[in-house]
Amino acid sequence: MGTALLGVVATLIATLVAAVVVTGLVRAGRREARAERTRLAEEERRQARRSLDAVWAMDDREFEEYIAELCRRDGCTGVKRVGGAGDLGADVIGWLPDGRKIVIQCKRYAKHRTVGSRDIQTFNGTARAEHGADVPLFVASCVFTGPARTFAARQHLTLIDVNLLGFWNSGTALTSFLDLDISRSGTNRRLRPDHD
Repeated sequence: MGTALLGVVATLIATLVAAVVVTGLVRAGRREARAERTRLAEEERRQARRSLDAVWAMDDREFEEYIAELCRRDGCTGVKRVGGAGDLGADVIGWLPDGRKIVIQCKRYAKHRTVGSRDIQTFNGTARAEHGADVPLFVASCVFTGPARTFAARQHLTLIDVNLLGFWNSGTALTSFLDLDISRSGTNRRLRPDHD
């Protein structure tokens, strides 16, 4: 009996040790998987930004036409670049595939700049009232400040910052951005300038 009991105890100990080892391996695997997902997401953001080098080299008019072309690519109709003196905040106007009117304000700034609340407030004052926007959209080649994001969220404005613009440029459909919670998505951390 003593030998049988020792065999049972040895089996239990071996089972417990195996369970502890397997549990440790599973936890380590989960940590590695999370770290890999984080790394891949960051790499996607870097790739999207790198693809925007040509955007930062555009002038304002070229940037507006570039945004209009992205809208056309994503099935928007009647898309026109209307920016210029006296545009009352509308640089691009068109209709989404579902028929809603979209009015877009474009700001092609250096990547280390920000768009503040004042610009968003000005656009908010004209997008719906002057242009009849169903979907007011503000696109920038930089980031928005925290207060700008907060104001835009309260007013139901859609913001596309440099990060989201990179994804849009890389093929993500415009309609994917329209329902984002802009008070929580994106970042207001400035990018570093190319030179000091």
